[in-house]
Amino acid sequence: MDRSSIDLPSRLLLNLESWRNATHWRVAFSGGLDSTVLLHLLASLAKKQSLPALSAVHIHHGLQAAADAWPTHCQSVCDALGVPLQVERVQVQPGASLEQAARDARYSVFCSVTQSDDVLLTGQHRDDQAETLLFRLMRGAGMRGLSGMPQQRPLGQGALVRPLLDVTRAELEAYAQTHQLHWIEDPSNQDRQFSRNYLRHQVMPALTGRWPQAQASMARSASHLREAQGLLDELAQVDLAQANTRHEFEWLGLRSLELAPLAALSAARQRNALSHWLEPLTRLPDTDHWSGWSDLCDAAHDATPVWRLADGELHRSAGRLWWLSGVWLRAPVIGSDWHDLSSPLRLPDNGRVMFSGQTPVGPLQIRYRQGGEVMHLADRGRRDLKRLLNERAVPGFVRGRLPLLFRGEELLAVANLPGLDGKGQDGWQLHWQPTDEDQGLR
Repeated sequence: MDRSSIDLPSRLLLNLESWRNATHWRVAFSGGLDSTVLLHLLASLAKKQSLPALSAVHIHHGLQAAADAWPTHCQSVCDALGVPLQVERVQVQPGASLEQAARDARYSVFCSVTQSDDVLLTGQHRDDQAETLLFRLMRGAGMRGLSGMPQQRPLGQGALVRPLLDVTRAELEAYAQTHQLHWIEDPSNQDRQFSRNYLRHQVMPALTGRWPQAQASMARSASHLREAQGLLDELAQVDLAQANTRHEFEWLGLRSLELAPLAALSAARQRNALSHWLEPLTRLPDTDHWSGWSDLCDAAHDATPVWRLADGELHRSAGRLWWLSGVWLRAPVIGSDWHDLSSPLRLPDNGRVMFSGQTPVGPLQIRYRQGGEVMHLADRGRRDLKRLLNERAVPGFVRGRLPLLFRGEELLAVANLPGLDGKGQDGWQLHWQPTDEDQGLR
């Protein structure tokens, strides 16, 4: 079916067919042409069709004086259409790219307001897709970047959908004029110091002057590249399935991969698989920073190398790769006295510990490894804790936060390690839940 031959409301409805059972459609409403047309289309369709609940959200960035009047304009548009409006004010963090900082602030709000089975709808169109492809090409993007903006992707607890990617700006303008719509013209859209504005006002007109179908062709190329990226994603899933093996430290609740199956792949397949695995966890490194992966792989066998990324760290330990972020990157508080042995003891930045069976006689304290600890084992006598941890191949990053149970200066137990986690003859064991989430105990 040639969707360009269908009228705009019917095309929009067709593009949203997969999302008709959503709980809520929320329009990202800037007040500009694109989102104004999208909101008007949906409000009009809602009068004739059974659609999810419809509302709008406006982000006030506070970057220019003119923007102070935009929430009022957006409210008047929404009132006329009978659509609830939510206005959110954000603080844009200063940085090298004001465009990126504003986008990060905006999408942080979008993520927080998109609940389960909600859909956030944005008004990007085919011209925007062409600009995105050209912009990313200038930045040396790879296949994933050059595939452009996806029509849909996960966001928050729901999804982000761009239902106008096959619609041109000219079509949106024609619709707005026909329905006598009024929209905001953002003065910053004329500022050509911003890369996208430069492309829109300087480069695109030159391209379309020579090749009238340039934007359609670029959007089509993005679609081809998106299909190719899909094939790479499928290959990554095959490769990751070989590395996503079970191990004896599942109770850590951490994402991890076995290194050997990945190391056996070609360098390109390694990067492809790892990019796919890391993509939902962190901003991916650019080409120049993939040397960190090589350094991690090439480190000595007994080393515990770390690759620091934007939103966490990738550790290599015990023959596996481990993704660490959040509290795992903060050192736990040194010691905690345990007074009420019948209740779990919460450990700052390190989850909680608890007993099963009989509780040992106190007073007891939870400490962390400092070096030189010795433990008495009934069948082996006194043994260095370091050697005991080596025997069990405990990952290096875990060793400094494994809860150690002391009575005075006597090391009674090491949480979660079979044979070291309690005294069977006395009927008790020490369990550690590394985070406050209820992951269960193994």
